[in-house]
Amino acid sequence: MSALKKLFSPSTKPGPAPEENDRERHLLPPPRPAKSADPPRILIIGAGSRGRAYARATISSSNGVVVAVAEPDDYKRTEFGRHHIWGVDEPPAEGAVFRDWRDFITYEESRRSRVRNGETGVPPGVDAVFVCVLDEMHREVVIALTELGGLHIMCEKPLATTLQDCVDLFRALESNKNEAGEQMLFSIGHVLRYSPHNMLLRRLLLEDRVIGDILSVVHTEPVGWWHFTHSYVRGNWRREDTSAPSLLTKSCHDIDVLMWLLCSPPSYSNEKREPPHLPSAVSSRGSLQYFKKGRKPAAAGEATNCLSCPIEESCKYSAKRIYVGDELVGLGTGNTGWPVKIVVPDIESYGTLEDKKKAMLSELSKDYDSSTPGETVAKQSWYGRCVYEGDNDVCDEQIVTITWDEDPLPTSFQSGGEDGPVSDPMGGRGAKTATFHMVAQTKKVCERYTNLYGVDGEIFADSTTITVHDFRTGKTVTHRPHLESLGHGGGDAGLTRQFILAVDKVKNHGWATDKAQRELVGCTLDEVIRSHAMVFCAEEARHDRSVINWKEWWAKEVGERLGSVPA
Repeated sequence: MSALKKLFSPSTKPGPAPEENDRERHLLPPPRPAKSADPPRILIIGAGSRGRAYARATISSSNGVVVAVAEPDDYKRTEFGRHHIWGVDEPPAEGAVFRDWRDFITYEESRRSRVRNGETGVPPGVDAVFVCVLDEMHREVVIALTELGGLHIMCEKPLATTLQDCVDLFRALESNKNEAGEQMLFSIGHVLRYSPHNMLLRRLLLEDRVIGDILSVVHTEPVGWWHFTHSYVRGNWRREDTSAPSLLTKSCHDIDVLMWLLCSPPSYSNEKREPPHLPSAVSSRGSLQYFKKGRKPAAAGEATNCLSCPIEESCKYSAKRIYVGDELVGLGTGNTGWPVKIVVPDIESYGTLEDKKKAMLSELSKDYDSSTPGETVAKQSWYGRCVYEGDNDVCDEQIVTITWDEDPLPTSFQSGGEDGPVSDPMGGRGAKTATFHMVAQTKKVCERYTNLYGVDGEIFADSTTITVHDFRTGKTVTHRPHLESLGHGGGDAGLTRQFILAVDKVKNHGWATDKAQRELVGCTLDEVIRSHAMVFCAEEARHDRSVINWKEWWAKEVGERLGSVPA
C-alpha cells in the first residue's frame, strides 16, 4: 500500500445508522504530519488568492513552514507576511520578503555563494517553492527556478498557456536535479486529485472495481452564472490572447481528473505500474454563445458600465448587485474575501462598511471607450463593465468527447483473483468514452457532478456524495467523504500536505525523490504534460470542427519534441 493511499484510508469509526440498501463510507482527512527537527521551508511566489490558499494549507495541514514571499503589490506582500510569516509585531527576517521573484533568484545565488565561501551566520535557504503568479508568467518563473537548481517546485495550474511553453517546462523540470543527480520533486495545482471525495472515487473505480469495467463517464463543471462573469467576462481570464482558452484556465482540472480516472494506471508503485491506457480520438464543440453584444437587452441602451445603466437595478449581472449587494457574495453579506478582494485587494483596510462600499463603487465605475488604447483595455480587469459590452472571447459553453479503443494488457497485469477478472476480460482497458461539459449558466458554482457507467453498475458523484448502484445485487451504497475544507473539497489542503510531506521525506528521512514523487505526490511529469496536451488537442478539434486521432496528433505536436514520453 502506497504512503498516499495509507494517508487516506477510510475511517473505521461508526457513522449514522444506514438505511436499507444504503451504507456510508466516510473518508476522514489524515492528521497533520508531525514536524521534523528541520521542517521543509517554503517560499510562495505570488500573494494572490491561490498563494494565500496554499499558505493557509501549509500552516493548517502540512509539516512545513512558510518562510518567504515574493509579491510586487505592497499591500498584498505586507499582509501576507504579517498573517503567514513574521506576524504583526515583528519585522521580516533576512530572506523573508521580496518585491519581485527575480529578487529572490539574485538573493539566493548570493546566499549560496556566501555558504560556499564559509561565511558564518548565513540564514538557511528554502527547500520548495509554490509558484502562484499569473498563468502567462509560469514559464519564465519555473524555468528560472530550475536553472537556479536544487529546489522542489509546485506550480499552480495550468502549467503554461501554450503547448510549446508546456513542452519547454517539461524539459526544464526534467533537468531540475539535486546534487545526487535525482530529479527534484514537482507538483501541479491539479487540486481535484487530492480531495478525499475524488481519491475515494478513484479507489472505488480502479481498485475496488465496484462497477466493473468502465464504459462511459459524463462529467459536468457548472461554473456559475455570476462566477463566470467575474472571472471570464470581466476578469483576468476573459481573453485568449492575454490568458488562454477557458478550457485551460478553468477546466484543465476536469480534463486532468478524467485522464487520472481513465488513462493513468491504478497503481503508482514501480512493481505494479502498468502503462497508461491511451485515448484514441478527441473532439470538441463550444463557443462564446451568450456574453456578447448581440445578447444585450435593448433597454440598456448605450450604457457600457453597470453604474450608468438604466436597467442596473433589474439586471442579474449588475456589478453593484454582485460586489456590493447583500444577496450573493457582496459586501452587504459581510464578505471581504473572494471575489470582493479580487476587485479591491486592500478592501479590509477601509474602516466602515460605508467606506468599503465607496471604495468598491469607485473601482466599479472605471470604464473604457473607443478612445482607450487597446493595450490599456487588455492589461487590466473591468469589474463594472457591462457583461454584453466586454472584450471577452473565451467559450462560455463547451463539450469535449474523448474515446478509448480496446487495449488489453497481458494477463500478468490484470487484476482479479487466481482465475483472473470475472466481469472484465479486457483487464480494465476496454473501449470507453468520456464526455466533459463546461457550462456557465448554472445555479451551482463549481459544484461538479459526474455519472459513471460500468458493466456491473453505475455511480453518481456530486460534490459531497458518491452513490453506487450494483446491478448484480440490486443494492445502492452511498459514500459521504469527509469535507476537509472548502478549498476544492479539501484538495487545496491535500495537495499542499502531500507535496510538503514528500519534500520532508526527501530532506529528512532519506527517501529518493522518485519514491516520494510516486507515493506521496502521486502524479508524474508524464501525466502533467499529457493532461495539458489533451486540452490543446481538444481546442484544435473545436476550432477545426474535427475528430482528432490522439496518437497521431501527439506524435506530430508533442512526441517529436519530447521523445520517449508516451502519448
